[in-house]
Amino acid sequence: MAKPRVFVTRIIPDEGLAMLRDQVEMQVWQDELPPPRAVMLREARANDGLVTLLTDKIDAELMDANPRLLVVSNHAVGFDNIDIPAATARGLPIGNTPGVLTDTTADFAFTLLMSSARRISEAVDYVRAGKWKTWGPKLLTGPDVHGATLGLIGFGRIGQGMAKRASGFGMRVLYYDVYRREDLEKSMGVTYADLDSLYRESDFISIHTDLNDSTRRMINARAFAQMKRTAIVINTARGPIVDPNALYDALQSGTIGGAALDVTDPEPLPLSSPLYSLPNCLIVPHIAIASVATRAKMSEMAAANLLAGLRGEKLPTCVNPEVYERGVRK
Repeated sequence: MAKPRVFVTRIIPDEGLAMLRDQVEMQVWQDELPPPRAVMLREARANDGLVTLLTDKIDAELMDANPRLLVVSNHAVGFDNIDIPAATARGLPIGNTPGVLTDTTADFAFTLLMSSARRISEAVDYVRAGKWKTWGPKLLTGPDVHGATLGLIGFGRIGQGMAKRASGFGMRVLYYDVYRREDLEKSMGVTYADLDSLYRESDFISIHTDLNDSTRRMINARAFAQMKRTAIVINTARGPIVDPNALYDALQSGTIGGAALDVTDPEPLPLSSPLYSLPNCLIVPHIAIASVATRAKMSEMAAANLLAGLRGEKLPTCVNPEVYERGVRK
């Protein structure tokens, strides 16, 4: 019996590939850049399953290119790249890799907070440029983290992870979420706040919400105008949540104190972006989950979802489980 054919759109960690090698006939895209659209359509037509990344657009056209496509396994917790309603309507199960990256992402978000507060990137540039001549009492000073107020936009697993880390620094933690978590407020020592209050009172604002129609560009000129002039904004969620033009204006004018971005809009951020010219804007290339252990576990979860879908079994972590009520592709 012929093995099912699968296409993996990038070189994922060996742990996941090892799970697939003996089970499927596998082709792995070797380029660092995502496969072009024509390649994606060709491989969708030729394969029974796909392992995809956030940079791969999976829409109705691609799904219809092969009505026998059995499963799409996204090597990510997010699935902004996939038209989920279209997949569900076609009986196509979609997998993702949630849970495993919570602590790693929270670690990194807090790292960005600390790095921005203590101006680490600026300090490294200062030393490498040969400017370090002596010690000075006002050299590269920044705000304290301990005892400061942290505002969390989104209080899911990662937001809660940030709150736990903040507690070790004696921070006051405010949070905003569409679902208030009164059951956690006392045990975690956090306080619910509406967005306007959170903007006004926070020294640091960290974004941990999903990207949807209501959150797209929610951090805009109006939001920045309400923040403290010393406020630092951290984004490890999705780039389009923050209006980049409004962010530049707020940073350049001193409306806020700084920003640290793991995600941008667009992504990658072109070198022509004026944000790169600002010393108070720290930008890194979407690496919040880039720990060896986390990436390995994600690859294993993606492989497990793919294999389950190829066997006609329920995906261990399925984005659209309603496909099993309606009937999946065979």
